[in-house]
Amino acid sequence: MFKLVEHNETVMIRILLAEDHNIVRNGIKMLLEADDQIKVVGEAVNGLEVMKQIATQPIDIILADINMPEMDGMQLLKELKAKHPEIKVMLLSMHDHEKYVMEAFKNDADGYLLKNIGADELIFAVKFVNQGRKYLCSELTMALMDNLLKSKQYLVSMLDNEIDFSLRELEILQLIAEGLTNLEMSEKLFLSKRTIEGHRQSLLDKTGSKNSAALIRYGVLHGLIQ
Repeated sequence: MFKLVEHNETVMIRILLAEDHNIVRNGIKMLLEADDQIKVVGEAVNGLEVMKQIATQPIDIILADINMPEMDGMQLLKELKAKHPEIKVMLLSMHDHEKYVMEAFKNDADGYLLKNIGADELIFAVKFVNQGRKYLCSELTMALMDNLLKSKQYLVSMLDNEIDFSLRELEILQLIAEGLTNLEMSEKLFLSKRTIEGHRQSLLDKTGSKNSAALIRYGVLHGLIQ
């Protein structure tokens, strides 16, 4: 007889937790295992221990502190992605500076969480990453967004881009930046040369540019040219 498979059977997310402070590690483990879909199958105090343990059992996600002795979280991330790219790596950190976040994702981290993250977000992040997606904790996401909104380049872009450019004008601006002549743009866009000249003049007038070079500079500074 065939055995019926229970479709509602829980699939466990197997986590290896790397943190050199016992109290912190035990606290994180308790939070994770409060969810019946997550199981901490291994614990380590540094990256070297992690590398030994992954050879002995299957692991879905490694949750690692950035600051660990002998082999820290960032070194571990690089080593794992080079040798075991199928294992997902989430970093835990006290560092909220964007350079750490950028370095982590540059090295293909699957998640970056601050240590003050709440239990609900921690569980959500683990399940989100287990689905093959990247996760940045909400506090850091909002901080990065706040920095973007305050940046000089963004403010200048927002103010000046209130100019109402038509889609055709933006298309022609891109072609000007690529070095096409009026005749070449006319042939490419199936427009008359006079129409192209009209759009070019409109761009010069709207931006206050005196020539094509100034127009291209304006486009680059304000993100209008790819």
